[in-house]
Amino acid sequence: GMHELILGGPRSGKSRCAELRAAAWLAQPGHTALLLATALPGDDEMRLRIARHRRDRADQVPALGLVEVPRQLAQAVRDHSAAHCLLVVDCLTMWLANLLMPLQGGTLDEGVWAARRAALCDALFEAPGPVLLVSNEIGLGIAPLTPEARRYVDELGRLHQVIAALCANVTLMVAGIEMPVKRSAA
Repeated sequence: GMHELILGGPRSGKSRCAELRAAAWLAQPGHTALLLATALPGDDEMRLRIARHRRDRADQVPALGLVEVPRQLAQAVRDHSAAHCLLVVDCLTMWLANLLMPLQGGTLDEGVWAARRAALCDALFEAPGPVLLVSNEIGLGIAPLTPEARRYVDELGRLHQVIAALCANVTLMVAGIEMPVKRSAA
C-alpha cells in the first residue's frame, strides 16, 4: 500500500509532519484518520508529555481519532485499516520499548518478538488503507552501555529496515525539514 515511514530524532518535526499528512488526507471528502498511540505513561513527567502532545494534536487535527495501542499494534492495524481511513502509528519507538523493555520488568524472548514484528509486517502488507508510521532515528548516536539498550537499538534498526521495505515512502526529518529517503514511482 501507500504507506510511509517518517524517521527523525527528538524534536525533529516528525510528529508535526505526520499531523500535516493527516490533515491533508482529512481534507478530502469521505476520508477519516485514526491515531494509533503507543506511549505508556511510566511517570508523571511522561503523563504530562502525553497529555500536552494530545492537546496540541487535538488543536492541529481535531478530526483525528485516537486508539491507545501500547502492544497489540498488528491487531489494531487489522481492526482499523480501511481504504478511506489513514492510520497514524506514533510511534514505533515506544511500541518496541513497551515490548522489549517493559516498565514492569520481563522482556520478550527472540522468537516471540520476531513473531510480533512479522505480524506487524503482514498487517501492513495486507492493509487496505494507508498507514503512516512515525519512529525515532536513534542509530546515529553513540553505542549504548547496557546489553539491554544495545539489543533495543539493534532491534529498532532492524524494525526500521523491514518496515521501510514495505513503505512506498520513507522520510527523514532533520530540524523540521523533510528529506525524502525513498519515494514511490507512482
